[in-house]
Amino acid sequence: MNEIAVSRDVAAPPDRVWAVATDLDRAAEVVSGIEQIERLGGGGGFGVGTRWRETRTMFGKTATEEMEVTAVDPGHSYTVEADGHGAHYVSQVSVEPHGSGSRLAMTFGAQPQGIVAKVMSATIGRLFMGATRKALRKDLDDIAAAAERA
Repeated sequence: MNEIAVSRDVAAPPDRVWAVATDLDRAAEVVSGIEQIERLGGGGGFGVGTRWRETRTMFGKTATEEMEVTAVDPGHSYTVEADGHGAHYVSQVSVEPHGSGSRLAMTFGAQPQGIVAKVMSATIGRLFMGATRKALRKDLDDIAAAAERA
């Protein structure tokens, strides 16, 4: 699985950063890269089994993926998984105390499924890594800015 890791310091306490990072209902307002969130299933909150459809425009194409929270260490980290466009995606977001604030980090990985996806990943996948890293950093910047304003 190709994996990208990004992190940044946030001038806000970990509990505030965690609250912003896990506020699914406001995610489209906070994270500029998200165009729309649609919760699936009943209830609110954020925990293992929480599912939603997330719409973003990446590489000039609008895509909607169904996401699911598969692990949570409350206040510290969560893992989200999705399948789409011939790959299995895994993202992990973590928040930890750092200095007088927090460190917010994200890893993102994609495992190609099927022969066509594997060939595409091997040939042009690396071209998209820089743009994906930039998008992940922007997501972290947006979360940090919201936590610092709160």
